[in-house]
Amino acid sequence: MALAVLVTLTVTPAYADDGPSEPPGTVTSAPPPEVDANNPGLKLAEGATLAEAKVLDIKSVVEDLGGEERREDTNQNVTFALQAEVLFPKDSSKLNPEARSRIQAIADEIKAQKPTTVRVFGFTDNLGSYEHGKTLSKNRAEIVHDELAGSLGSEITFEVRGYSEDYPIADNTSEEGRRKNRRVEVSFPRGASASDSGAGSETAGGQS
Repeated sequence: MALAVLVTLTVTPAYADDGPSEPPGTVTSAPPPEVDANNPGLKLAEGATLAEAKVLDIKSVVEDLGGEERREDTNQNVTFALQAEVLFPKDSSKLNPEARSRIQAIADEIKAQKPTTVRVFGFTDNLGSYEHGKTLSKNRAEIVHDELAGSLGSEITFEVRGYSEDYPIADNTSEEGRRKNRRVEVSFPRGASASDSGAGSETAGGQS
């Protein structure tokens, strides 16, 4: 399967991106700005010191060409986003026959990373009522959680939530954007236990 890869430097978001990522292969043709090494504005004032260096997180995004599945890797976390259409029929939380193999592949990756906390979050587009979207997104997240838990056992703490149309990753004014927003995300710490894991599986209240 052909893959499109995007690597950017960014600070890791708490749960979801505020906007869509740049298209794969995006580059800038603008030349680098000229810097005058003797410019007094580049020199520290007398007695001043440099601030402590900060290490930015590196985020790698891999998305299949149809946009049905997306994987984000940072130094700290791994996030899988599956479009609702590849998991469920329209306006349903019953899994499609092919959905289980996709979820099993995520379970295999979780086993490899050995986290103690896994988050399963459901999202919808902005069509229909907010409350209907919250119920549907929550039910879909619960179904994915059940499939993962069946493969991973009881040693992992799950956080399961439905967010309706909140936290879109694309523009809801087009069907292409709404399709990306209708998704289930599975995220977990990379190769180490989560330091901020909460209590057991959460069931905070949670369109096509």
